[in-house]
Amino acid sequence: MTEFDFTLPKGLVDTNGEIHRNGMMRLATAKDEIVIQKDPRTQMGDAYSALVMFSRVITRLGTLSTITPDILENLFTPDFSYLQEFYNHINQQGTAEIPVQVSSL
Repeated sequence: MTEFDFTLPKGLVDTNGEIHRNGMMRLATAKDEIVIQKDPRTQMGDAYSALVMFSRVITRLGTLSTITPDILENLFTPDFSYLQEFYNHINQQGTAEIPVQVSSL
């Protein structure tokens, strides 16, 4: 399995006000890593490097036909954090299942 479904906690709001929550992410390749290192925008820091990587490995997000770092700049913080964890999990564990601890009230 090389592609994994995900659902953002909040959702990316586009310029028309539409919310995009469901997406698909593929496993990263060595080429993805090389492209990121060559991208001058990644000099802005690790967070921007992550946006560039996400724009390469997210193959679908709602009805958006193109995913760019500029579009992903509008992610809410919980969604950005979720994508970082999801990316790390699928690329290290090879599965989209993230363990959740449920506490009783």
